[in-house]
Amino acid sequence: MSQSFASSTRRPLTAIIVGAGHRAMLYASYAQQHPDELRIVGVADLNPLRRAMVAELYGLSPQQCFESAEDVASRPQFADVVINGTMDHQHVPTALPLLAAGYDMLLEKPFATFEAEMWDLVRAARQYQRKVIICHVLRYTPFYAAIRQQVADGVIGDVFSVQTIEHVSYHHMAVGYIRGKWSKPSISHTSMLMAKCCHDLDLIAWMKSGVRPRSVASFGSNFQFRPEKAPANAGTRCLVDCPIEADCLYSARKHYIDHPDRWRFYVWDSLEHIANPTIEQKIHSLKTDNPYGRCVWKCGMEVVDHQSLVIEFADGTTATHNMIGGTSRPSRAIHLIGTRGEIQGVFEDGRFVIRHIDPRPGHEYTEEAVDLTVGGDMHGAFGGHGGGDMRLVADFLRVIRGEPPSISTTPLEDSVTGHLIGFRADRAMAERRVVDLTVEA
Repeated sequence: MSQSFASSTRRPLTAIIVGAGHRAMLYASYAQQHPDELRIVGVADLNPLRRAMVAELYGLSPQQCFESAEDVASRPQFADVVINGTMDHQHVPTALPLLAAGYDMLLEKPFATFEAEMWDLVRAARQYQRKVIICHVLRYTPFYAAIRQQVADGVIGDVFSVQTIEHVSYHHMAVGYIRGKWSKPSISHTSMLMAKCCHDLDLIAWMKSGVRPRSVASFGSNFQFRPEKAPANAGTRCLVDCPIEADCLYSARKHYIDHPDRWRFYVWDSLEHIANPTIEQKIHSLKTDNPYGRCVWKCGMEVVDHQSLVIEFADGTTATHNMIGGTSRPSRAIHLIGTRGEIQGVFEDGRFVIRHIDPRPGHEYTEEAVDLTVGGDMHGAFGGHGGGDMRLVADFLRVIRGEPPSISTTPLEDSVTGHLIGFRADRAMAERRVVDLTVEA
């Protein structure tokens, strides 16, 4: 950090929000919970309503509000860090001038949308000697942090198989990847795999930390959400011309009117100029220009609804990941198999089991359950993502203060591995071949 901002570790660190979207605002809320550790002193966002919202929430003056990251970078440095929650394709373009201006950064994932700009960010962080922590929030959850600690402690020996699964619920799939911002790479500049599963790919790389991946293969498609798969007589807009809306599992009324708060930050962003929009105003929005009112089979989505990949590591071990969109229940599962045992669990259940071979007469294996819902806090005071969001911010602040971080925080270069797997898995899927991971493109 610059000299003028490193004189004391006792005062709160100061932060500028760049991109006042859902994720950045959630991370910034740490300042409300822990004002002795973090203070928000600026915001940059193109949307004047969001700038005004942040200014009111954190008592900012007009001089502390900016339209862009470039505006912030053009001023003398006035904070310790930046919380960068811009859209995926804006991460690197906004990060580069801020790193050059002296700011350390908490950067939302995926931190790049294609491989070349990923290396640009890594080189800039090295050049300017800046600390960049990527928001791999699942690393910071009690569930995954506890599993990683078991691996680090050698409880199951050398891990030679990592299996992960992500089931994306039908309503999350619809709001994010069919009707929403990530439905077309031409707009979001990122794939379904990178937008949704870079968490999981990072977890795979983290569980095999220190071992480089060697190659990857991948297959996937949009099997379900195509016009020819639409139910008979389905319309184009749920509340306008669809005679089967009342019976449709993907009805916009059922998803966004019957559940008005579930995805409100995305669905009602076109109404954010209205303090408390009425149900009638929301219905009118869905009937007219709101993209979330469209038929899921006729949105022209350009991403997959399922994808599988297999990774080979330099030590000969393997990993697999399966992403399935449109499931009844959202869930993430992990199964690690090592030379001395295995670990298996479902994230949403908040528990995992550790098994060891037991060759004694009358036995086959021993099993120890680790239940993080008993006497712990899977969600509660530690926020979303199974308790990972606020733990991530707390660890980021420790890194900036020069204190030892938890097992969950590793250098920026370590985050490259999971992203590299994702970028090249998408290439492998498109080209229908095994892609090398050992050379820089």
